[in-house]
Amino acid sequence: MNTFDPRPVYARATDQAAALIRAVRPEQLERPTPCTEFDVRRLLSHMVGGTLRIAVVGEGGDGMAVRPFAEGVADTGWPEAYDEVRTRALKAWEPDAKMTAPVRVPWGEVPGRQALSGYVMEIVTHTWDLSEAVGHPLELDPELAGFALATAERVLPPTRRGGETPFEEVRPAPEGADVYARLAAWLGREPLSRV
Repeated sequence: MNTFDPRPVYARATDQAAALIRAVRPEQLERPTPCTEFDVRRLLSHMVGGTLRIAVVGEGGDGMAVRPFAEGVADTGWPEAYDEVRTRALKAWEPDAKMTAPVRVPWGEVPGRQALSGYVMEIVTHTWDLSEAVGHPLELDPELAGFALATAERVLPPTRRGGETPFEEVRPAPEGADVYARLAAWLGREPLSRV
């Protein structure tokens, strides 16, 4: 029986994301990101919207009814918008019973711990995307990327990407790549310096 509790890892991942979001300057909002369909502003919108979705799931609501993008946030309002939804998500997932309760997320109905682990993978990956886009103003926690990579390797097969799976084909990681670069490669991303 899986008794792993992803809540402390999720809390650390949201702390890291929040710190990086606070470092983004308004003049950086139109920069490209490794997530090729998003510029920095759209990526921030998705980070806030995706966090709202997992908050609603944790609260027992229909997360699938939540559009994973935040609209109407001022260019200087992203730190507050993210802090608000991450606080809500952390509170929603506090009860221990949430870890085993079945919930519905974009990849199916799974126990809460698997859903939250998936959202650790998402926020850690998008934190790397954002860091790449704004020039790495903060050092990222390699343990979080290790958790996200282990989750990605377990739930995302290296083939059958695209379509309903929002990830490109696995790319080879550069020799000597750190864990974030290996995570990005598994999810089909490349550092902006290589694009």
